[in-house]
Amino acid sequence: MTTTTTATATTATTRQETRPPAAAKPVRWAADTVTAMREGARLRLDYSARSLWSVDRAIEDIRREAAPYAAVATALRGFGAYAGEVIVRRTGGEWWTSGGEHWVRTPDGRLWDPVEEARRCYTAEGSLRLLCRDASGGDG
Repeated sequence: MTTTTTATATTATTRQETRPPAAAKPVRWAADTVTAMREGARLRLDYSARSLWSVDRAIEDIRREAAPYAAVATALRGFGAYAGEVIVRRTGGEWWTSGGEHWVRTPDGRLWDPVEEARRCYTAEGSLRLLCRDASGGDG
């Protein structure tokens, strides 16, 4: 049993190490969001496209509370990074970065900005679920 655990941990570590350096921050932001939502909101996020329904609803709830943008900017960045990770995992895409901004590039060459889409969700003009569907070729 210990051998299996070690092998699994090694595989996960190897996979993480082979990701491009641009993925480091958004992957961490996404993981922090998963933890915060599980502990604070008792919401389990599993990196599935379906989970983005819950993320869109969580952002909508924050918006209804009329929290100032500055108070929720970090949370929105985390939600966007989480959505980006969902897209990366569904499509085989990868994170790209430039000037402090992070995007997902899907295998078809298109660039997606899930962090900006999370901000748009906060203003009731976007949807992380629909962004994932579009980036995944409509299956989501």
